[in-house]
Amino acid sequence: MSALAQTFEAAGLATVGISSVRGQVERARPPRMLHCEFPLGRPLGRPHDPVFQHRVLAAAFELLPRTDVPVLVDFEETIIDAADEPLACTLPPRYDPTLHPAVDEALGLRPAYERHRAATGTTNVLRLGGPDRIADLVGVFVRIVDGTPWDEVGLEPAQIGQAALDIRAYYEEAALALVNHVPAARQAESWFYRVTVTGELLCTAQRVLRDADAPRQAWFPVVPTGQQPS
Repeated sequence: MSALAQTFEAAGLATVGISSVRGQVERARPPRMLHCEFPLGRPLGRPHDPVFQHRVLAAAFELLPRTDVPVLVDFEETIIDAADEPLACTLPPRYDPTLHPAVDEALGLRPAYERHRAATGTTNVLRLGGPDRIADLVGVFVRIVDGTPWDEVGLEPAQIGQAALDIRAYYEEAALALVNHVPAARQAESWFYRVTVTGELLCTAQRVLRDADAPRQAWFPVVPTGQQPS
């Protein structure tokens, strides 16, 4: 974004942006930037609070007339969020003990996932065939952990990473239907990786993929940097 801002400014267009990571904009030195010390993923601050969000936008637009660039201004309010604390979310009971626990867990979350999709009209489970493929994709990671070589599971390296992203989105959307409040940033993500069987499976699978020298696109998206096991 900083590079684009420099390009637009060179063409005579004033720009302004919102920063979530102060160190990055300090190094990039874009012309005008409002730094907001908010949880990552929430650049306008509080969800479902349009008054607060408009305050953030107004503070950013106030920088447009500035010519003493580069300008980096801190927004007046900081939001401390329980971003890394796992969501308190009860999983449905298992119902088919003949299945691998991760596959069974994923299938049990389907009603919650469908409630969320019906309520919002949207989903991020879009990369490899939608929610009907989630159980099969979980099965791919079961096979990887059980010793099947990564290049024999029926997916290209990039598709293995995409499978993990679909599974994660499916779980996070199901979790939102199981709680009655808007969770803090990344709480659903932390719940997935730290509480669920499938999240633990993906953590193990990433380690197996890296140890097997799988391509980066296969293992890197499987577990976010902030969720790496200690």
